[in-house]
Amino acid sequence: MAVLKVKFTKTKRDKLAQILWILNWVSVVSGIILFSLGLFLKIEIKKRNEVMAKGDVNSVPNMLISVGVIACIINFLGGKICYDCSDTNKFSRWKLVMLPYIVCTFCFTFCILVGALMCYTMRNELEESLYLGLRDAIKFYKDTDIPGRCFLKKTVDMLQIGFQCCGNNGFRDWFEIQWVSHRYLNMASKEVLDRLKSNVDGKFLVDGVPFSCCNPSSPRPCIQYQLTNNSAHYNYDFLTEELNIWVRGCREALLEYYMVIMRSIGITALLIWLFELSVLIGVRYLQTAMKNVLLLGDLEGESDGWLLENSFVETAKYNINIIKNLGKANQISTVSGMNDPNINVQNTNCSKTNVTTKSIPAAS
Repeated sequence: MAVLKVKFTKTKRDKLAQILWILNWVSVVSGIILFSLGLFLKIEIKKRNEVMAKGDVNSVPNMLISVGVIACIINFLGGKICYDCSDTNKFSRWKLVMLPYIVCTFCFTFCILVGALMCYTMRNELEESLYLGLRDAIKFYKDTDIPGRCFLKKTVDMLQIGFQCCGNNGFRDWFEIQWVSHRYLNMASKEVLDRLKSNVDGKFLVDGVPFSCCNPSSPRPCIQYQLTNNSAHYNYDFLTEELNIWVRGCREALLEYYMVIMRSIGITALLIWLFELSVLIGVRYLQTAMKNVLLLGDLEGESDGWLLENSFVETAKYNINIIKNLGKANQISTVSGMNDPNINVQNTNCSKTNVTTKSIPAAS
């Protein structure tokens, strides 16, 4: 029994073809939107590529860009097909193409759904990439005179100012690394030498942060050195007073920034998926209705259209059997006695009885 069968008159078939022609062109625009969103996300990720570790963070924008391009091509072809379906004679040349087109479009709409879901599932990969990238960027913050790293100081400073953050997980990350280059340390100073000797690795560690961690909205002048020393500052309590530096880590700030973008893209992709699915359903109804018109032979009469010719269970069993039989296509059946590949090849009988013997004349 057909699933969701609908009866179409010629007028309804023509209107459906015209509506689907318009909707396919709208779908082309939706493909351009998907492409643009993927390109935008790729550019935003590339902007901060210096503070991200290499990973699969580009999988989502690449997926959206690919799906957007395919959407434009498929829906452009769909618009041409639907436009020709208003004329039965023109439909004949698309008759064999429409079912493969519907199958390909179904796979394509599934890819849109996958791309939309990926926007919500890549949080862990993005967080790990930011954590590793920011850790290395902060570690090499002081290397302003080393080629390949000289840009990291400016990158981290601009990042902390722009996103109002400090460090990787928080401002205490700066306490654990040497972020002042030896080039700017006075090696003749006893205080500097004592601090270097006090560290096992010989690093110059201070309980301070770069200037870019300072909060300009704070009424008090920025305290960026000796943050944990209450006696070093007047009327200051490290534990109780609100610090005038950014407390939030840059990993959290960047992760929130990207997740807001990807959630918005994910919602848009889901809406486009629903729209594409509705267009695909309409094309399926048009294809079955036009096919039945040709079978009936009455081009002006009514015809039935459906989503599936049989029930869901029967259709599933039929497709499963097709898949199972694909694996057996190249196998030789042992049941039918086809063990010998040359079983049907007629052998030539070369016995002596079939050989004509001639006498050889003796030499005179």
